[in-house]
Formats: sequence, C-alpha cells, structure tokens
Amino acid sequence: MTDLVIGDDGLARPVWAATDPLLREYYDNEWGLPVRDEQGLFERLSLEAFQSGLSWLVILRKRPAFRAAFADFDPDRVAAFDADDVSRLLADPGIVRNRAKIEATIGNARATVDLRSDGGLGELIWSHRPAETPRPRTAAEVPTRSAESERLAKSLRSKGFRFVGPTTAFALMEAVGMVDTHLVGSHRRGSSGVWS
Repeated sequence: MTDLVIGDDGLARPVWAATDPLLREYYDNEWGLPVRDEQGLFERLSLEAFQSGLSWLVILRKRPAFRAAFADFDPDRVAAFDADDVSRLLADPGIVRNRAKIEATIGNARATVDLRSDGGLGELIWSHRPAETPRPRTAAEVPTRSAESERLAKSLRSKGFRFVGPTTAFALMEAVGMVDTHLVGSHRRGSSGVWS
C-alpha cells in the first residue's frame, strides 16, 4: 500500500491531497516548490504558525483573508502594525483570531526586517537544507521533524521568531521545497528541481 490515490486525471496523489479541490490545487501547483524570496517565506512561516493545532484546509480556505488582513505579508508593513492593528485582527472573522499567533506574526515581521543586515530570511532558512531528503512510500513514513528542522527552529528563535518549533519548521521546509516528502510514485515527486 502506498497511500496514493489515482485521480480522474490519471495522476497519483497522497490521500490528503485527493479529498478536496483546494488541497488538490495547492498540492499540484504550490506545495513543495522552491520559495526563496523574503515575502514568500514570511507568508509561509506565518501560515504554518497559524496552522498549529488546526487543519491545513482551514488555513487554505482563510488564506485570501489572511493576505488582506496582513498586507499581503509584506514584512515592512506588518512590522509597523500596532495595538490598533492587533485589535482589528482580533475582530476579523476571516482569519484565525488567536492573540498569541497574531502578535507572534507581527514580531516575526520585525525579526524578518532585522535579519536583512545578516543575510536575510531566505539565507537563514535555506542554510538548513539537509544533505538528503526523505523518500517516503507511505504517509506513515513521512517525518514530522528532523535534526535540520530542530536546528532551524532554534536558529529562528535565537533571532526573535516565535511559534517556530521543530514541527512547524519541518512543515515550512516541506512547503518551500527544502525537503521533498512527496510520496514515491506521486506525480509531484522530484518536481521541485531541488532534489533528483
């Protein structure tokens, strides 16, 4: 058993990506493709933090509202948010209204801006790319953390980031193509160009 589902288009996807059109679209066109720019990485880092304890589908459905509420995840603009913005965000039913996560996102934007003098967010994150990537055949073989994600989380926290534990860091690494956890046999396996 490989935990892959053949879609009506003949393409193999993991079960989680075959159950909902929004998840399928995300899996087919975004998840696991390299993201190296600051704004793209800040958005993914923020959404992974908001996802903690929730399903990814909830976050995907709210993503347009998150983008509107957080100025398209422009780090400079979010870094300038103040107490009035926190109140506005806590009143926004379109996003996840968790004060700690909202305040962490604003603080993480400030940390992102501060990192520019030290190579930037992209350099920090991608410096933790592992020498090898997993080759899972089943969902049970997909790791949820790694030695590299533990180091990445520690490094981010040392720079002032919050809500970035090893599991969140590993999910970020998957989302931005640093590791390829597409199941062997999936039509997306190896599609990032980062791993052969």
